Amino acid sequence: VQLQASGGGLVQPGGSLRLSCKASGSIFRLNTVGWGRQAPGKQRELVATIRADGSTNYVDSVKGRFTIFRDNVRRTVALQMNSLEPEDTAVYYCQLVGSDRTFWGRGTQVTVSS
Repeated sequence: VQLQASGGGLVQPGGSLRLSCKASGSIFRLNTVGWGRQAPGKQRELVATIRADGSTNYVDSVKGRFTIFRDNVRRTVALQMNSLEPEDTAVYYCQLVGSDRTFWGRGTQVTVSS
């Protein structure tokens, strides 16, 4: 399984970014996929997930600001991030839950700063 993320960058507080991740090497439509992030000096946390049935989960700190989408035809998972805060600064990683292990892609840096 390979996961290729894109879309990170520098944005001012209150701004928006959209991350995208393309998966290969798995059935995808049957997998739970999601996004995690790791800020400097902190452990990686799972930010948002979307299951095969389309149901979603979010960490409390991003509820109402972030939305996760999946496109099973294009084999992509996207994270729309609005009302970004400096605390959202982190390396963001896409995730795919396989039958016997979880896969993580290379991260993309998101920096929220004025």
